[in-house]
Amino acid sequence: MKPLRQLRVGDATIEVDEHGFVQETERWNDEVAAVLAAGEGVSELTAEHWRVVRYLRQHYLDFRVAPMIRKLCKQTGLTLKRIYELFPSGPAKGACKVAGLPNAKGCV
Repeated sequence: MKPLRQLRVGDATIEVDEHGFVQETERWNDEVAAVLAAGEGVSELTAEHWRVVRYLRQHYLDFRVAPMIRKLCKQTGLTLKRIYELFPSGPAKGACKVAGLPNAKGCV
């Protein structure tokens, strides 16, 4: 197992894994999302970004798993192409990371 890294967000320190995924999802907030997004090459989180992030986050909190990509597209009203435009590294690596979900082992 690789060591965890420390991510500074304001006055807080957040632990992330070697891929940048938050380890304690309850410590996630909008400021953490903005820092993670910047690390993914997303300089500004628009309303569409937040629609994806909020949906992923709520689904994870409700079911403790990321949704399948088809459900993500249906529930947000965005195409997979659009999600890749918003999060160039994709829904699992980019969007789930920004939403503070653990590193996905499948699903999205």
